[in-house]
Amino acid sequence: MENNFEFGKLLWTPNDRFAESSNLTKYRNWLNNEYGLQLSDYEDMHQWSVQNIATFWESIVQYFEVIFHSGYDYVLDDSPMPHVDWFRGGTLNYAEHIFRNNFTTEPAIYFQSEKLKLDFITWDGLRKKVAQFASFLTKKGVTLGDRVVAFIPNIPEATIAFLAANSIGAVWSSCSPDFGAESVIDRFSQISPKVFICADGYYYNGRVFPKWDVISEITTRIDSIEVVVNVPFIGQEYPTSLKDKIVNWDLAIDGQSENLSFTALPFNHPIWVLYSSGTTGVPKAITHSNGGTLLEHLKYLSFHNDVKPGEKFFWYSTTGWMMWNYTNAALLAGASIVLYEGNPAYPDLGVLWKMAEETGLNHFGTSAPYLVSCMRKGIEPGAQFNLQNLRSISSTGSPLPPEAFDWVYKHIKSDIWLCSMSGGTDVCTAFVGGCSIKPVFQGEIQCIALGCDLKVFDDDGFEIINEVGEMVIVQPMPCMPVYFWNDPQFVRYEESYFEMFPGVWRHGDWIKKTPSGSLIIFGRSDATLNRHGIRIGTSEIYSAVNTIPEVKDALVLNLELSGGRHYMPLFVSMNEGFSYNEETSNKICHALKTLYSARHVPDEIILVDDIPYTISGKKMEAPIKKILMGVPLEKAIKLDSMRNPESVVFFQNLMKEKQFK
Repeated sequence: MENNFEFGKLLWTPNDRFAESSNLTKYRNWLNNEYGLQLSDYEDMHQWSVQNIATFWESIVQYFEVIFHSGYDYVLDDSPMPHVDWFRGGTLNYAEHIFRNNFTTEPAIYFQSEKLKLDFITWDGLRKKVAQFASFLTKKGVTLGDRVVAFIPNIPEATIAFLAANSIGAVWSSCSPDFGAESVIDRFSQISPKVFICADGYYYNGRVFPKWDVISEITTRIDSIEVVVNVPFIGQEYPTSLKDKIVNWDLAIDGQSENLSFTALPFNHPIWVLYSSGTTGVPKAITHSNGGTLLEHLKYLSFHNDVKPGEKFFWYSTTGWMMWNYTNAALLAGASIVLYEGNPAYPDLGVLWKMAEETGLNHFGTSAPYLVSCMRKGIEPGAQFNLQNLRSISSTGSPLPPEAFDWVYKHIKSDIWLCSMSGGTDVCTAFVGGCSIKPVFQGEIQCIALGCDLKVFDDDGFEIINEVGEMVIVQPMPCMPVYFWNDPQFVRYEESYFEMFPGVWRHGDWIKKTPSGSLIIFGRSDATLNRHGIRIGTSEIYSAVNTIPEVKDALVLNLELSGGRHYMPLFVSMNEGFSYNEETSNKICHALKTLYSARHVPDEIILVDDIPYTISGKKMEAPIKKILMGVPLEKAIKLDSMRNPESVVFFQNLMKEKQFK
């Protein structure tokens, strides 16, 4: 594999046409005209946005002509985070802003799965189905603030149900059907849902997975559920034990009103509840607001993804990841959303690129591991598929390694705009990401998002530039959670973000801000490696290991032992057809030394069958570290939140064998 770790190497510059026609440039020109400003570049825009927080967010309201049913008293008060009150008195509705787009027979949703060929739903069809399901919910007694939850694949019915719930003021929450019963119950039981939408099963990697046993357990154990709506996805009959509560989707919407109306909701009224990974305890029920989410999504999709009316926007996700919620937000911009349900590597890694060709996709969103997988498998999307309409590739979920930046430009498209972005479930958006008027440099995220006052702090809370430190947000954003469900005193909320630096949001990412304003993320700060007093980001280790074709995956940890000692093992799994031997070990160590430093070389390289992952696809560094340090399994990790719980057995046995102290 080609090694190219030249951080800061110029890969792309927007041409004049691209930059001048971008939504960001149009907004800058509008700002200069409306506010009498002289903003000339992105740095000017960002500085103005964080120096004038209230004015900036009010400009978003004005620029996008946000529909307020009742006026607001002020933009924000002077309360400290996390108690800021935004747009007091204002009422609005998120879904209403989607359906003000004046489209009729144009596609609103494209959809494809492992079993179903590419199809679409028009804007008129979407409006009709949303109205019908909203009418059904109302007739079932769902009122303002009631919770509607879904245990469902990434299919159009999920989007329809969310928009219907939001239109009448209900609170949405969803989990993907690959979650186990305990994981779903841990999440949904916290919010006492009234309506439970489910699918009878799902397809993945060519196999069918029935879910009635799990659905029955969830329905039995969450006694607030009054109605169960089944979407027959695999065609399996529901059990007779549910016959008194269950109704099939088609019967639920049949004959219902096709008139869609929108309930005006207070700005801070909950829109949905998202959840932390829950790998080490009960997941945090992170509650977002209608108004804050609306303003943030209008801003980010338009200015940092440059999504335009009539375009096609795709992000590979499941309904259990915040990127599903974020993908639906592209409808706000008047774009069509493209959904895919199934394994992105089945029957091969070309399936999503083929879909991009068939839809004429404009924006392709995915995770960093997916792009790395394509790179390592030698996929040639640009040569194999017609991607002439594709103008951006977006990546999130974990740091995109610098060699993957290079691969995108060499093997997908030389003139593509690569938008690496990072945010989280905590805000359902990104703090840092794409900028249509700035160049892309290898391994670097282009910019801090508008309205986000991001700093890099050292351990003592002092700002640092061009050094690695903690990513913090020092001024409030309306997309920050209004609260955690069942946390009325904000105890868990403040512990989660404000414990390290009082009054300052600490996000938990290990990051460096360059003098030019670009960002490099080195992984989660709680997984940072300490080598002889030097802190190393896990992303550097993984980037080096990615250059070894024999290695499939890796996990690196640092254990703090007694007497001030440290032990840094590197766990590797091998690609099919390769075995781990001394030559492989030497290749890994050589790559780490030459690409980074001798400090990056682990104390030991250990072969494993599989690397532990959460269901949402994140490596489980912190929980595995706890297991190796002797924390009881039930306190260190929740197996039901894992994609591959069997992988934990190896680490349990290793802990017993080594007895790390």
